[in-house]
Amino acid sequence: MVRLARLREQVRPWRELETRVRELLELGRLAEEEGEDSLLAEVKAEAEKLTNRLEQLEFQQYFSGEYDPNDALLSIHAGAGGTDSQDWAEMLLRMYLRWAQDHGFETEILDVTPGEEAGIKSVTVEVRGPYAYGYLRGEKGVHRLVRLSPFDAAHRRHTSFALVEVLPVVERDVRVEIRPEDLKVDRFRASGPGGQNVQKVSTAVRVTHIPTGIVVTCQSERSQAQNLENALKILRARLLELELRRKEEEIARLRGERVSAEWGNQIRSYILHPYTLVKDHRTGYETAQADRVLDGELDEFIREYLRWSLAGAKAAAGVGDGGES
Repeated sequence: MVRLARLREQVRPWRELETRVRELLELGRLAEEEGEDSLLAEVKAEAEKLTNRLEQLEFQQYFSGEYDPNDALLSIHAGAGGTDSQDWAEMLLRMYLRWAQDHGFETEILDVTPGEEAGIKSVTVEVRGPYAYGYLRGEKGVHRLVRLSPFDAAHRRHTSFALVEVLPVVERDVRVEIRPEDLKVDRFRASGPGGQNVQKVSTAVRVTHIPTGIVVTCQSERSQAQNLENALKILRARLLELELRRKEEEIARLRGERVSAEWGNQIRSYILHPYTLVKDHRTGYETAQADRVLDGELDEFIREYLRWSLAGAKAAAGVGDGGES
């Protein structure tokens, strides 16, 4: 019954759109017969709205993953490149926050480690909203920046790297079991800005999952309890990712495929000198509007990745031209 209700909810907007199209076709026919120009203009305006609605519904078909409807945990880690990479990590954080704001998603920085001179070493952001994980899952991988370094006295060209991780937010369920005896919880004073309360009271929390060795640190909140809750939320997502990765590796082993290391999987390059270009190496999509991309205009990259991912899934399943379902 739950599955039936979910399927009905998926079908409902398509049926509503179908009804509106039929009504609009009939209205358009009458407007043409009566020669009502004003009514025809209204029909055309409504047709544009229905076209946009159709594109939205078609786009949602790309979200076929089990966790696509969930909120997302987005983490950014500065890579090789020193201060330049830490500044690049902060630029990526700004880019994703701008994108989320433009699309009505709520964001909360759960943990951040400032850079030594500039930028950030790492940050974890929770992005809340319908299909947040579905939209962002394609951003996972290494992002490469080429530019004239503002931190180089000679103003030479530098290449910087940052790793982006995207995990679905999972609620407490039977799939991810966290036993209290498997946890080591350390409490310490938070570093960085936050006022005297943060400095005097041990509000920061470090949680170690002993069986896997996964360590999560949270210090962005003044409340120790809130930091612990956020740390467990991140830990739960990482344990789920670990479980899914093990399944994928087992399938790849059975198929004889080689599983590549994520850190070496450069997905996108952002070139600001000697020319401007942002290119996704998986889909081949590129644009010269690098400034606009860094201001959060990621929709085309996300859309192209979802198309590419869906086409790959269909090919693997033998669906499509020349394949059998």
